[in-house]
Amino acid sequence: MTFAPSSLPATEPPLDCPRCPRLVDLRHEMRAQHPEWWNAPVPAFGDPQAWLAIVGLAPGMKGANRTGRAFIGDGAGALLYGTLAKFGLAHGTFTGSREDDITLDGAIILNAVKCLPPGNAPTPEEVRTCRPFLEGQVDALPTARVYIALGQVAHQSVVKVLGGKLPKARFEHGAVHRVPDGRVLIDSYHCSRYNQNTGRLTAEMFESVFAKALELRPS
Repeated sequence: MTFAPSSLPATEPPLDCPRCPRLVDLRHEMRAQHPEWWNAPVPAFGDPQAWLAIVGLAPGMKGANRTGRAFIGDGAGALLYGTLAKFGLAHGTFTGSREDDITLDGAIILNAVKCLPPGNAPTPEEVRTCRPFLEGQVDALPTARVYIALGQVAHQSVVKVLGGKLPKARFEHGAVHRVPDGRVLIDSYHCSRYNQNTGRLTAEMFESVFAKALELRPS
């Protein structure tokens, strides 16, 4: 099996990261059921010189947890990579396979939680425990001045990592938040298949977030 390497290798947790017992138990369960899957913390994917960082919640079971590539293999990825391509931030052919030749230009994808959580829902403690890895990756991206948070949990982690204040930076789709050092966070509903199917997030709504990011891109 081949998996895409991390774009920020020095910042990644070990493949058998022991920090969250519940996530470790699920990882072992998944390895027993699907030994051909990735079943490990999912690495950052994209351009290490990115001006735009997209932060998701956590790997999906049949998406990144299976393929080892952020947002590759599920319905969320189809919308995300299609949108990135539309704005010139992704190149290559997207089929949802880990063998895709997709590359990102000016953008990178991170997650608030590195490992698959049961029911796609990490606990607050798991989010806090994994935050040092997000902090390390943000520190390794000095040219990333615009962030997009996919969902409220990612929003909360990004605000804390960037040094903002949550009471002043409330999550709302399309909201723009500036942190003290001038970096910008834009909120979006998560591009999950559930949000797409229920109409909570449309392609037009998602694209508007990326259009706003391009408007705010530093010159």
